[in-house]
Amino acid sequence: MSRALFLLAAVAPVIALSVAAQQPEAPGGRCQFQFEPRNPASPPRVNSVQQPSGARHSYVGGGVRGFCPAQSITIIADSVEYYEDTRLMYLIGNVEYDEPRLSLDAQRITYWQNEERVLSEGNVDATLPSGTNLKGPKVDYYRAVPRMRPQSRMISDGRPTIRIIERDSLGSASDPVIVIANTVVMMADSLVYASGRVELTRPDVIARADSATMDNGRQSARLMRQPVIEGRGERPFKLFGTVIDIFARNRKLEFAIARGQGRAVSEDVTLTADTLDFRLVDSKLHRAYAWGKSRARAVSPQYDIIADSLDVRMPAQRVSEVYGVRDAFAQSTPDSLKIRTTEKDWLRGDTIMAQFDTASTADTTSRAQIKQLVALGHARSLYQLAPRDTASNRPAINYVVGRDISLAFQNREVQTVTITEQAHGVYLEPALSAVQVGPATGPRPPTQPSPAPARPPERTSP
Repeated sequence: MSRALFLLAAVAPVIALSVAAQQPEAPGGRCQFQFEPRNPASPPRVNSVQQPSGARHSYVGGGVRGFCPAQSITIIADSVEYYEDTRLMYLIGNVEYDEPRLSLDAQRITYWQNEERVLSEGNVDATLPSGTNLKGPKVDYYRAVPRMRPQSRMISDGRPTIRIIERDSLGSASDPVIVIANTVVMMADSLVYASGRVELTRPDVIARADSATMDNGRQSARLMRQPVIEGRGERPFKLFGTVIDIFARNRKLEFAIARGQGRAVSEDVTLTADTLDFRLVDSKLHRAYAWGKSRARAVSPQYDIIADSLDVRMPAQRVSEVYGVRDAFAQSTPDSLKIRTTEKDWLRGDTIMAQFDTASTADTTSRAQIKQLVALGHARSLYQLAPRDTASNRPAINYVVGRDISLAFQNREVQTVTITEQAHGVYLEPALSAVQVGPATGPRPPTQPSPAPARPPERTSP
């Protein structure tokens, strides 16, 4: 045996580490590392200095491999320093650390034996048993140790990137979830806490927030402080709020809840409310509920509905029905090709239902036309029609009141109005033009002004 190998064998027991097992402790409760040259053809350099206290400071260079068979821990590095009095180890240069719950590469590792803490620095590449991977400039790893901490913990700052591998009930891996943030904390292989410019990317959505919590086991996540969720696909959408919770099943996004100034934007409709609850099917919005003290609102280029709460049904992310409950108000824009007006038609009632003609729309990329508006309870409506005098620049106005009112549309124009019980109202035509009513010669009489369009009444208490 060469002198270097002899010294390494002699020093190895001195720099033995007390590494607690992640399973029940090994016999004796300590893990004795055994060291050998990383390259047998190039023996390492060894130096051990005894301190006045009797403890030794040991230095090994030239490539070292250490392993603990009892706990299946292996370390490889260009050089090792061990300080027996503080039970501290430094692994320097091309470090590889491997144990049952973690494998990582780094340029430098500091290992505190008493705390069972492993600090990795410099191009850290850490992989968990599930396949979840973390890459970043630094990872602070606290090993799971009986009677010290029940589960492992990793802390990484410097904006690391995490690829979270999700598996189905059969153990098959799905597309990874990518998490990028200024600081990330991982508990075991399930919980992730991220803060600072968080970006979370799934195959079906991209989420951004200032902080986030993910529970891989429960397939849920919470986004906080200016969160935004962006659905990807042929019909994209965006969801905003103060706090957004998302939940998945079988690794597919199932529903999302936005609380506090919630807002959702899609091609068909923009929803706003204190709380928005979205249900998804095949990564597309399927149904939405909106409610809160500030009232709920659904807006599109064709209509605007406000109520205490809304139920929006949108299979395949195409709006088919909208229900507004409690003191509901709806307004729509008349067809500008037939009616010249800056006013909007409106309808009010205890409950409002809007239906859209999605079946007759062959082009799935176009917006469905409104088909029917129904107000139930204390209903009132004002809608505009093309005047009999085609030269007039003002529409005819119809204002009606009843218990229930139903408006049927065709090509965005009111075709029929059905009023149930307590029906009354007024119909106004604009005054005929002076050309039609004036004398053949002489000055034209002044045109009588048309009545001003009625305005929607103010909200009344139920």
